[in-house]
Amino acid sequence: MASEKKFVFESLQDAESIRTFLQSLVDGFESGTINLSTNGDEIELHPEGLLNFTVKAKRKESGNKINIKIGWKDSDGDESPTVKTLNINT
Repeated sequence: MASEKKFVFESLQDAESIRTFLQSLVDGFESGTINLSTNGDEIELHPEGLLNFTVKAKRKESGNKINIKIGWKDSDGDESPTVKTLNINT
């Protein structure tokens, strides 16, 4: 059994930098490998099979927030996907 490893990165970025980061995540999902690293800390992930996808958004007077969470298990389970639709309009 693999030991737990956490990776955390937080900073202020402009919208273009975040777009570039999100595109890199898309590329990682397409290739099957996502490598994250900063200041000597790194983690390699291999998304496969069915993934749990959660999006939360909040708007307040003091600020706005979008949380995106993607999770999966390393073993191939026989879980059936939940059929739901998310629309993102720009």
